[in-house]
Amino acid sequence: MNSTRKELITIGSLSMRFLVDGRDTAGHMAMAEMVVQPLAKVPPPHRHVDVDETIQVLEGSLTYRVDDCVRVLNAGDYCFSPRGSVHHFSNPGDVPARALVVFSPANIGPDYFREVAGVLGAGGPPNMDMMKSVMERHGLELAS
Repeated sequence: MNSTRKELITIGSLSMRFLVDGRDTAGHMAMAEMVVQPLAKVPPPHRHVDVDETIQVLEGSLTYRVDDCVRVLNAGDYCFSPRGSVHHFSNPGDVPARALVVFSPANIGPDYFREVAGVLGAGGPPNMDMMKSVMERHGLELAS
């Protein structure tokens, strides 16, 4: 149980360490610690087809957009992104932001982030067809 707990998955200026994944919860939920480096603008605006996401900032702050609502989340603040909503976040500050992220159900987990890291870390410009394929397999869509 919790075999992913020690693995740090880094994608550019964002890193994820899953504390609980779908294998631990029969697919009901996954929870990760996320660190977003200063001045990061990740990920691009997107939606989850069938996954709700809740984030709580532990340190630093994030600018978080859900549909047309934009908020600055500071330590202790949280935000819920219901499935289907377009959301995006960034760290415009000068210190890393650390947050807990919960995905329910656990359709988005360490496998998704590993695959994204593989596509974006392949060298050269990102292969957007491969990126979209990874996203689709895990129930994510880029916002238009």
